Amino acid sequence: MPTYRNFVGGEWRESSSNQATPNINPANQDQVFGWVPHSTREEASAAVQAAVDAFPGWRDTPAPARGEILLQAARIMRDRKEEIAQMLTCEEGKAIRESRPEVQKAIQITEFMAGAGRRLGGATAPSEMRNNFAYTVRQPLGVIAIITPWNFPVSIPAWKIAPALISGNTVVFKPASWTPASAELLTQCYADAGLPKGVLNLIYGSGSEVGSALVNHPEVKALSFTGSNAIGVRLYEQCAHRGVRAQCEMGGKNPCVVLEDADLTLAIEALVGGAFGATGQRCTAMSRAIVVDAIADEFLDRLIARTQQLPIGFGGNENTFIGPLVSADQMNSVLEYIEIGKQEGAKLIYGGQRLSDGDYQHGYFIAPTIFDQVTRQMRIAREEIFGPIISILRVPDLDAALEAANDVDLGLTSVIYTNDLARAFRFVEKIQAGMAHVNSPWLGGEVQLPFGGTKATGIGPHEMGDEVLDFYTDTKSVYINYNLPKRG
Repeated sequence: MPTYRNFVGGEWRESSSNQATPNINPANQDQVFGWVPHSTREEASAAVQAAVDAFPGWRDTPAPARGEILLQAARIMRDRKEEIAQMLTCEEGKAIRESRPEVQKAIQITEFMAGAGRRLGGATAPSEMRNNFAYTVRQPLGVIAIITPWNFPVSIPAWKIAPALISGNTVVFKPASWTPASAELLTQCYADAGLPKGVLNLIYGSGSEVGSALVNHPEVKALSFTGSNAIGVRLYEQCAHRGVRAQCEMGGKNPCVVLEDADLTLAIEALVGGAFGATGQRCTAMSRAIVVDAIADEFLDRLIARTQQLPIGFGGNENTFIGPLVSADQMNSVLEYIEIGKQEGAKLIYGGQRLSDGDYQHGYFIAPTIFDQVTRQMRIAREEIFGPIISILRVPDLDAALEAANDVDLGLTSVIYTNDLARAFRFVEKIQAGMAHVNSPWLGGEVQLPFGGTKATGIGPHEMGDEVLDFYTDTKSVYINYNLPKRG
């Protein structure tokens, strides 16, 4: 089995570490794709130094020229889309029907940010003084550390790397150890597009070793992180101690509110995709269905019937809807939450068990699970589970639905299904979430709009959209007095 190599200073380099973790197919734990090195702090520092050395040249490259390289990277991603998607499915487990759109999202964000090379401007403003011209310009920060999770190992790195690069920064990218090949393929796309050596560096390793070395390195000027709340808050504290900026997107416990006048077919189809798609392993997962009493029984019956139709298996099969959990640890965590739900008094209506017979015996499969009679105080209604579980909370009306929807610490995304425009707008106004949808899917957002949440979901500016450039640049205000006395 090959050992994955770091990409530092424009070269693929073997790690000097003698420790490594196997990259396992979660649908078949007997299949190992390679070994992920536990790179050292010294190797992390070398990656930062390569980025430091490359920064002056990249900063001085005109932004439109930087954009041309990003656009070429997007073209290469498009050419390699199927290869990347298949590898993503093999090592992360998600169905190929979802891996392809994820790669497409990476292409779109890279294209969108390539265009920012021609709109990376400031603003002019009237000066209080006569004969003075006042304006602002954006300038890059320097070296950016990017730490990304395993659940979207292509699109999340892309929506961090692309804005960092177009802004003129250089990058050190630490991916999750469970999805090393996806990170390698993405990095190669950027490298083959013509990025100068050292502008983008990839280093594998643990958060405690490599991640800590990056966050605390004096030459790292900002951190963009996606992951758990516990780790994100700790990294934010470390960045604050050094006085550098941080952007942390951390979690969601997202509500799907269904009122009595909703199109139930539309709502159930969207809920099944939102809760069970990607095996529930995404921060935008719709893990709470808040349903008014008047239709709750019918809604539940139809939800169960639809769930029974979902094919489960290896994600590479074209008809698979639900793949495995990413690892044994993640599977055991979800099974533990199922037991917690039962002990708390929630009514297990469907699923709730590991699938281990036949084609499932070597993988980390769990049946899609539905709990009814869930109350707001239960842990399964409040904590991010990251698995294929729907908790149904029954409420009398919209007021109670809003109260239940907002009664959690996280606030990433949300949706309401109703044909009443007035109630839809009331929901949008009152919901405590960074994103709100009405009668529409809610999965990842569109690249031209901000992505992020409120409350404990995130710290720092949102990602995607033009607003993300505020995180990756400093704004300089310039005042020019052009009324100078003539000399001679």
